[in-house]
Amino acid sequence: MKFVLFAALLFSQLTLCAQNVYPTHWWTGMKNNKLQLMIHSTKNIAVDKLVFSSGSPDVKVLKVHRLANRHYILVDLEIAKNAKPQKVKFSFGGIIRNEWTYFDYELKARNRENGISRVQGVSAKDLVYLIMPDRFSNADPSNDFYPDMRDHGHDRNNPFDRHGGDLKGVENKLDYLQELGATSIWMTPVVENDMARTMEGGTSRATYHGYAFTNQYQVDKRLGGNSAYHSLISAAHKKGMKIIQDAVYNHLGKDHFLIRDLPDSSWLNRWPSYTNTSYKDQPLVDPYASAIDTRTALDGWFTPFLADINQRNPFVSTFLIQYAVWATEEFGIDGWRVDTYFYSDPVFLNKVNEALYREFPKLTVFGEAWVQSVTNSAYFCENNMAVPFKHNSQGVTDFPLYFAMNDLLNQPYGWNEGANKLYQVLAQDVLYKNPMRNCIFLDNHDLDRFYSVIGEDFAKYKMAINILLTQRGIPQLYYGSEILMKNYKNPSDAEVRRDFPGGWEGDKEDKFTAAGRNAQENEAFSYVKAVAGFRKTSSAIGSGKLMQYLPKDGVYTYFRYDATQTVMVISHTGTQPFKPDWNYLAERTAGFTKLRNVVTGEIIAMTSLELKPRESFVFEMLK
Repeated sequence: MKFVLFAALLFSQLTLCAQNVYPTHWWTGMKNNKLQLMIHSTKNIAVDKLVFSSGSPDVKVLKVHRLANRHYILVDLEIAKNAKPQKVKFSFGGIIRNEWTYFDYELKARNRENGISRVQGVSAKDLVYLIMPDRFSNADPSNDFYPDMRDHGHDRNNPFDRHGGDLKGVENKLDYLQELGATSIWMTPVVENDMARTMEGGTSRATYHGYAFTNQYQVDKRLGGNSAYHSLISAAHKKGMKIIQDAVYNHLGKDHFLIRDLPDSSWLNRWPSYTNTSYKDQPLVDPYASAIDTRTALDGWFTPFLADINQRNPFVSTFLIQYAVWATEEFGIDGWRVDTYFYSDPVFLNKVNEALYREFPKLTVFGEAWVQSVTNSAYFCENNMAVPFKHNSQGVTDFPLYFAMNDLLNQPYGWNEGANKLYQVLAQDVLYKNPMRNCIFLDNHDLDRFYSVIGEDFAKYKMAINILLTQRGIPQLYYGSEILMKNYKNPSDAEVRRDFPGGWEGDKEDKFTAAGRNAQENEAFSYVKAVAGFRKTSSAIGSGKLMQYLPKDGVYTYFRYDATQTVMVISHTGTQPFKPDWNYLAERTAGFTKLRNVVTGEIIAMTSLELKPRESFVFEMLK
């Protein structure tokens, strides 16, 4: 047989392009030594007595799977536990027709820095800065436009076009982010979105946001490609910063190669006619839910141009899981934020998380669970509830807390309103296994910018920053919030995704510099910097406990504390001057006599503190 294979290779050497093998390469030393290769060809792969052969004793071929679409084969491999890094020559073809293809497949050594300087995980000690790369900074105009890509739009005057921001632009602003106090960067998806333009709301739009993948194994070349992503992550890690990648498991862009050349019909969630998801999470938690409501929530399509994939298909599941592991090892990312979390099959979600935790024990995963209640939020991560299905995501994007923080800032104080709403939501943290692993935020790329929501009230702005940067959880700041970027999602999301001023050569204003910001913008930047700088070294905020007190007269007070430090955060949402009752707060304040304002450094006697309406402070307590 070896002679036949060798002779066939001599007479018909058809080299398979590397980009048609997925994963594109792999590593030795993985805890899971099984690998499933997807081979995708532009023509039918030989159908008669298919043989797939490994040229290395370290790699065993277990099984070859044929799919309905003869452009694909899937091959199960087993890599020896003691395998060395190498290039393995694979050969496949049909003996009868004597058509053979071969390719070299690289097995690399795993990175020794995993868990040390890369794949470190993200914690409540971090401040996450959320960036939409296309709208942040354009450092390389040469990659703005590619005529071989389906979307040729590039116009900064059109809010629905690509604007040219790239990964080099993010890398060039790392010093700015460090000065601000950010320790981690989460970017909307950077993988290839080679999508034709979509029609939404009667408007032609580019998928500049990144959520319509067309090939996970390639970073979009308009952002700089895989090399620019490697460069950014390496530069960030050298500065002690971390990177969170945005995952989408629920759907693929309709121009993804798997959709344009579908392996078989079971790879998609199909309906007799187009069926949209209900966007409702309740049936997934509801013990009384109907089967059709549950199925519609999970298997309905997010939009007509985002193909809903069937993660219950084991081949689909393996393809997605292997990519997540591949990207983590390849780029050294420190965490995953998982988009549209509850729309995905829950069994699959646990599988992909388990695979990641197994290979990268320090990795962080939090899912986007856009829900209204704490019960439903806790359901989609590790929790303390007796429920039939237990999710294993470490945390979620904490929407109930987001709504509650906005209520404190915008609602009049009442029995269940304003400050009491925030207190009540936090009082339900008993449902989470570890609420410190939730990502907390005031806004993001899908929400109205919070400075507009609070009526451009700078006193409220400081109150919001105080709470965001000192509450339990992992705080996330949306790009531009530190310079008071504003807008509502009217008429579209594009309004809250405006370019960062100064990110493009020739911009009239450069808000990345103090000279380019006006007085209030500089005050906002300095305020965030001060509180973020304090939290970097605050053990009480990074890993301490939380104690909150029932709001009184619109004043909400809580403490972050541990054995070495006590931090008091007090915010006045009422209408009359207020002096704290130190006897009432004695459980946390006994033994202290002074307060140090973490923003100004001013030290005052506790007994002299009096708050005016809309004032908010972060104090370190001193004896």
